[in-house]
Amino acid sequence: MNLEQNLNELLSDLNVFYRKLQNYHWNVTGQDFFQAHSKLEELYNEINEQIDEVAEHILILGEEPLGTLKDYLEKTNITEAENKKIKSQEVFQTILKDYKKLLEKVTEIKEKADEQKEYSTSALMDDYILDYSKIIWMLKQKEE
Repeated sequence: MNLEQNLNELLSDLNVFYRKLQNYHWNVTGQDFFQAHSKLEELYNEINEQIDEVAEHILILGEEPLGTLKDYLEKTNITEAENKKIKSQEVFQTILKDYKKLLEKVTEIKEKADEQKEYSTSALMDDYILDYSKIIWMLKQKEE
């Protein structure tokens, strides 16, 4: 798989994850509803910015970003959320797993970009590695 295909997979993951976070934002329940509801909005807004960055980066590389839900669902490694009420504890356990998948994907892309001396891609992935690592750490702290 070439770098652009990896980036389109990441774009697919981010789009499905964005919808998942938004779904959880609408359907989260629990005693910490207000904090969970606000945090999920913050997270999906960050992911939305990353969607734009990745799509534009694919264009910078002279390729075409995927743009349909059908394409995203075919390429993603993130599972969709069911449209139902869900306890905040379950939400955060699930998104922890998703952030780990995203971290694995961006690390893979960074390594490939470094091999190909595609340093702008590598730098973008460095930003995401830092972001996802911090979020994973924070979500793990929530579990304790």
